[in-house]
Amino acid sequence: MQHPLELVPAGYRKTFFFTLLALTLILFAVFRVLDQPLRTDAAPNGIVSFELAGTPHQAERMISSWSSRARLNAAFGLGIDYLFMPIYALALASGTLLAVQKHAGCVKSLGALAGYGAFAAVLFDAVENFLLWQVLLGAVESSYPAIAAICASIKFGLLGLGLVVGLVIWVLPKKPMVT
Repeated sequence: MQHPLELVPAGYRKTFFFTLLALTLILFAVFRVLDQPLRTDAAPNGIVSFELAGTPHQAERMISSWSSRARLNAAFGLGIDYLFMPIYALALASGTLLAVQKHAGCVKSLGALAGYGAFAAVLFDAVENFLLWQVLLGAVESSYPAIAAICASIKFGLLGLGLVVGLVIWVLPKKPMVT
């Protein structure tokens, strides 16, 4: 299986990865600032609590616990997340590409699968954000919180799996290629 970023020239892969990693960390810092007013007793993990609310009651409880500024932060954060999605996906996928370039066979295929998983996570994140936006606009009494929680769980699972796979492959000793 070919990695989704295999076309990135080998000489640019490290620069590509570290640039995307830096952008990812910068956006994480922005999200951290935006998330502070969202951390309440009803939403102890801020926007992540909202993403995983799962029920209309829980979502409403969280929104009610937020000030008007916090609600604006949540809306802005959901919007800026659409910029963040391709950046984190490319960062994770390029990280797995760097990790697998010293391997072959099933290890390389596993890394490629993790790379594709990063892009699949973006699709779930986009759907999740759309649904959460609808909830913020008042569609609390709907199936949106439940579907958003499923999408968020899949997204986090794919990203976590990609990170673990990439790190494990990175530390695996390189096996000599048989020609």
